[in-house]
Amino acid sequence: MKLSKVDLSSLVAIAHTDGHLQLLLDRGDELEVIEIPAPIQAFEGLQELNEIVAQTATLPFEVEPIAMLPVSSSMASAVGYCSDEQILQVEFQNGAIYQYSGVEPETWQELQSSDSLGRFYNQEIKGKYDCDRIDDLYDLDKC
Repeated sequence: MKLSKVDLSSLVAIAHTDGHLQLLLDRGDELEVIEIPAPIQAFEGLQELNEIVAQTATLPFEVEPIAMLPVSSSMASAVGYCSDEQILQVEFQNGAIYQYSGVEPETWQELQSSDSLGRFYNQEIKGKYDCDRIDDLYDLDKC
């Protein structure tokens, strides 16, 4: 199988009639229709691809960056907090990054001042807040 890189950014719409795939392309100053002989399966495949792209576009790919503070811990390499959204972000030693929702500012302060970040995390954070893994958005692990 030979793979080719494809840029479909100018593709506006597709149709299939009489054994031809019709592509409506945006050429900047005009729209152009191209007809290509193709089976109905090509049209159906493009429709399926469009649905997949639409679903992934709704994922939170544009995660607002949270300033991270390096920490000395065997559990985590960095932690950060967004007070406006009450989100705690933890980067674990294995590279996984999780965001915990609804974390009160007091809990963030207690985490920062704790003697053991790992112990505080296990007792006060883990399993008590909704969380999403954000370093790999295709694999939204739950805590």
